[in-house]
Amino acid sequence: MRALLTDALRAVAPPRTDRHGPLPPLMLLLTVTTGVVDAVSYLGLGHVFVANMTGNVVFLGFALAGAPGLSATASLVSLAAFLTGALAGGRLGSRLAAHRGRLLTAATGTQTVLTAGAAVTAAIADGGADYALIVLLGLAMGLQNAVVRRLAVPDLTTTVLTLTLTGLAADSTPAGGAAPRPGRRILSALAMLLGGLAGAALVLNGPLAAALALAALLLLATAVAAHRVSAPDAPWAAPTG
Repeated sequence: MRALLTDALRAVAPPRTDRHGPLPPLMLLLTVTTGVVDAVSYLGLGHVFVANMTGNVVFLGFALAGAPGLSATASLVSLAAFLTGALAGGRLGSRLAAHRGRLLTAATGTQTVLTAGAAVTAAIADGGADYALIVLLGLAMGLQNAVVRRLAVPDLTTTVLTLTLTGLAADSTPAGGAAPRPGRRILSALAMLLGGLAGAALVLNGPLAAALALAALLLLATAVAAHRVSAPDAPWAAPTG
């Protein structure tokens, strides 16, 4: 238990000597954002995901089989937007590969604009712009996935928990493993849960624009924090590997 709490504390407040510097808490903030965004897309945009492409591909299969309440078109639009965002994120990662802090700042700044645009669109359209919202959010989340992949902070993918939870169990002491980073892995799951809870509460009890505004504020906070800690000579900012 002590090791778990110590690891969790290191994820929230990393020591100066940590190889990834301030990136872990910023990744946790992005994970909360993902939970909010997926709550918006699933509960408010016709049962489609814009961040979780595994679920989205499965939904596409269900829709093609004729399952009620699902749209193959919405799933395909989400996939196309996500892949376009990932392509843009890959290009951004190549241009800013030398400094991970600047890469994260640029990515989250762009995401803030896209998500704020989605919030404004939702407020103006009042329920009539689902596909526009799917495109804007899919672009933002595809960009996030590509950049987070480039940042390469272990166990903090910000959108996918399957491998994180598998590692938590498979690498645990009862399984004969060394149980690396248990606190970080648990915090990642809790961050997604918190984001999903907050997003669902806002979607079910108010306009979509409110939940999208929360996501935009979280992204803006991440962008500002990343900018403030991104000193040119920060040792953690160097690429991994």
